Amino acid sequence: MTLEEFPAGEQKTESDPDNVVLCLLAADEDDDRDVALQIHFTLIQAFCCENDIDILRVSNPGRLAELLLLGADAGGEGAAQPPDLHCVLVTNPHASPWKDPALSQLICFCRESRYMDQWVPVINLPER
Repeated sequence: MTLEEFPAGEQKTESDPDNVVLCLLAADEDDDRDVALQIHFTLIQAFCCENDIDILRVSNPGRLAELLLLGADAGGEGAAQPPDLHCVLVTNPHASPWKDPALSQLICFCRESRYMDQWVPVINLPER
């Protein structure tokens, strides 16, 4: 399983959307007022829906960076600039996403949320 930030991920998705199994869209309260970012999210969501890619919103981009980067310069003191993780594409090199139990749980969560008419489920990541 690999993770990519959006600028590189956009190229990856356009060239090979079949290996992208999950799209994480991370935004906090300040980002909710960013019109350009919201338009960007809308376009990404449309592309993901068209290509049958599960989407998950995450409420705390800083905490997501800490978790994904395991705290290695994930925006802490001394970091020049935290990575932009507003959109993270999760790809799976295996033929089936079910080979990774954690990924399969996320995909099941997304599908169950859709059955309850929540098309883009939200996970609230608490501060540490």
